Amino acid sequence: MRLGAIVLAGGESKRMGRPKASLEVGGETFLDRIVRTFGAVCEDVVVVTGAHELPVGAARRVENPDWRLGQLTSLQAGLRSIGTCDAAFFTPVDCPLFAAATVERLAQSIGEAPFAIPRMGERRGHPVLASAAVFPEFLALPPDARASDVVHRYVRRTVYVDVDDPGIFADIDTPEDYARLVKA
Repeated sequence: MRLGAIVLAGGESKRMGRPKASLEVGGETFLDRIVRTFGAVCEDVVVVTGAHELPVGAARRVENPDWRLGQLTSLQAGLRSIGTCDAAFFTPVDCPLFAAATVERLAQSIGEAPFAIPRMGERRGHPVLASAAVFPEFLALPPDARASDVVHRYVRRTVYVDVDDPGIFADIDTPEDYARLVKA
């Protein structure tokens, strides 16, 4: 199975004082960590930028001129530019802590399902792996919609992969979130 990945790094982070992609954890930036983690499994890793010019390392940069319209437009820009693949992961750049083993388990589990999503207990997290069959549905959404509108259509057919990875829940939105992460 040929896999791709889309890292959504297009937004602006006024609360953090700098792009979230450039925040560091474990000696590497959020963006570098995500690209490295996906790069072990994916043939094409795309970083969608917008508000900031970011170094993308081994990934491919895609500029989203419509980033101000919301995160969905960044996902759509990534989907339009991703190479031919059977499925693609997507995650916002502020969710950098999921493990490589989680990515591998999702890749092994999707089969013919529209989505493979990691979970611990009853909570679901990131990254999401979407079958190429649902890409057109994401692309057809208006800018004010949410990616979850498509994901929710397929709840009964989605594969939920049980993992022992609290990193699937990490979502660094505030300076306080980041301070807790650095302290841990």
